[in-house]
Amino acid sequence: MTKIAISAAETSGDLIGSTLVQALKIQDPALNIEGLCGEKMQTQGCKKHWDMSLVNVMGFSEVLKKLPSLLRLRKSIIEYFSLHRPDVFIGVDAPDFNFVIERKLKSLGIKTVHFISPSVWAWRASRVKKIKRSSDLILCLFPFEVDFYTRHNQRAVFVGHPLAEKLTPRKNHQAGKNILLMPGSRAGEIKRLLPEMLLAAKLMSHQDPSFKFHLALANEELLKWAKNIIGNQDVSLSVNKAHEHMQSADLVLVASGTATLELSLIGVPMVVVYKLSTLSYFIASNLVKSKFISLPNVIANKTLVPELIQKEANGDNIARHAMRILMSDHSDLTEEFSKIHKSLCLNASQESAKLILEFIHE
Repeated sequence: MTKIAISAAETSGDLIGSTLVQALKIQDPALNIEGLCGEKMQTQGCKKHWDMSLVNVMGFSEVLKKLPSLLRLRKSIIEYFSLHRPDVFIGVDAPDFNFVIERKLKSLGIKTVHFISPSVWAWRASRVKKIKRSSDLILCLFPFEVDFYTRHNQRAVFVGHPLAEKLTPRKNHQAGKNILLMPGSRAGEIKRLLPEMLLAAKLMSHQDPSFKFHLALANEELLKWAKNIIGNQDVSLSVNKAHEHMQSADLVLVASGTATLELSLIGVPMVVVYKLSTLSYFIASNLVKSKFISLPNVIANKTLVPELIQKEANGDNIARHAMRILMSDHSDLTEEFSKIHKSLCLNASQESAKLILEFIHE
C-alpha cells in the first residue's frame, strides 16, 4: 500500500490540504495518508497523528512563546516518519515548520513535496537555498512563482489554486447592507483586530443604522472572549461558517491572509487589515520586499483593495474605507476579481494529486 505522510500546520493549510487529500483518495482509494492535520483533512480521509491546533500561531514573538512545544512536535514527526517511512512526505504551507521536516526526511532518501510555495518572491528570497535542500518538488499556486524557481534551478510546477475550484464568482448579488467581520484564525491576530473592527462597525452604524454586521470566527477557541468583546453591540456571530456568509456580504473587513483570496474568488469587496505585535512587525518590515500584503493586490500587481497596516488598521480608518467602498460602483473590481479566478482555476487538486502519484513512482 502506498503511504503518504502530510503536515498541515495552519487553518488555511487544512482547507487547501483537504482538497488535496480528497483528490488523492479519488485517484487511489487505497492510499494510506497520515500526519499532522485539522478536521477538514481528517474528514477527507487523512489519519490524524497530531492535531494542527498545536502549531497554529502567527508572528515572530508569538512563535517564540510556543517554540519549545513546536520543536518537540517537529522532532516527534521526524522520528515517527523516519521509523515508519512513507513513499512521499508532503509539507502543506507553513514553510518554517515543514522545511526542517522535509530536509531531515529527504536526507534519509524519502521523497519530499512542498505544496504551496512560500512567498520567497516577497521576502527572504535567500530561503531558496533551504528550499532546494528540503524539497524535491514545489507545487505552486500562482504562475509567477515558477519563474522564480526556474531561475534558481528548483523543480517547480504551477498547478493553479484549489480554492478556485471550490469558490466561484457569485452572480446577481443583491445588496443587503451585510457587513462581514473576519479577524483571522489565530488568537493573536483576532485579539488585535477584532476590537478595531467592532469600533469600525459602531462608527458605520452611526452613519447608517440599517447596516447588519456579522462576525465569522474560524474556530471556537476565542468564542467566549469574542462574545464578551461584542457585549451589547448588534453583531451576530457564527463559527466555521465564513464561506456561507461571504456569499451574502456586501463588504468584508478581513485580516490579511488566505481569506482575502477566497473573497476575491467569490467576488466580494473588502478592506484588508494587518496588525502584528510591535516586535513581529519590526522584524517583518525589514524583511518584506513586496509592495502589497493581500493576495488580490499581489496577483494583480496593483491596488485592487485597500490595505491598512499596523497603526493605520484602526476603527476610524477601517470605517472610512468601508463607507467609501459601499458607496462606490463595483463593476471594475468585480471584473478584476473574475480575471483572478480564471487565471487560477486549473483543476489544481486533481493535477497536484496526479503529479504527486507520478512522482512517487518515478
